[in-house]
Amino acid sequence: MTRSNASRLLPIAALCFALAYAGCAIAAKPKAANTLSAAEKREGFVSLFDGRSLQGWHGYAKPGQPISGWEAVDGAIVRTAEGGDLVSDKLYGDFELRIDWKISPGGNSGIFYRGLESEPQIYRSAIEYQVLDNDRHPDGKNGRDRWASALYGLYAPAKIAVRPVGQWNQTRIVVRGDHIEHWLNGEKVVDCVLGSPDWKARVAASKFKDWPSFGVAPRGVIGLQDHGDEVAYRNIRIRPL
Repeated sequence: MTRSNASRLLPIAALCFALAYAGCAIAAKPKAANTLSAAEKREGFVSLFDGRSLQGWHGYAKPGQPISGWEAVDGAIVRTAEGGDLVSDKLYGDFELRIDWKISPGGNSGIFYRGLESEPQIYRSAIEYQVLDNDRHPDGKNGRDRWASALYGLYAPAKIAVRPVGQWNQTRIVVRGDHIEHWLNGEKVVDCVLGSPDWKARVAASKFKDWPSFGVAPRGVIGLQDHGDEVAYRNIRIRPL
């Protein structure tokens, strides 16, 4: 190839590279927050948060009342002040819940499920997926069954998959009848069976033994815990099983 032909081909090669790079960038563009992917839609997921409002949620045992302490901020549900636990308007029994969360330094929160609003507090009935800064919050020193992703107070995570404070974590909670799975950042960390001999023994040795409604409801609300600390949740989607 002559030097003149090569010089004419250089701009064409540069244009082809630019177009290919742009195509890769478009293909790699991440899914927008609080939207369902095509696969999630096919699997039957629905979104519980639109990224802009708290429609579909209410304060625990306060349906129809204005929500306080929680706001939609920058595409996330954020605990901004004292207001109590936030719960879903709908009840869920067997489901897969996917939710992202980010805890503040020294913070504590939790994701409740199968909660009954007939109880004075949601934790007297609902099972809790722990959300915690393991290193800075005092609960992190009270046993591994208080660490992030634990089934609070009963089952410690089998492995530590939590990301550093300030980063987003991806949680999955899978409930099929009496079978429960907790997942964190792609790792299964809890696998247990409600009402099994092991479950009963653990409950009997815990504070939950004094609350007869704990963990027995076949369906209930999803809840986000107000434990006094800032926490953010986004990409909240659920499908019935």
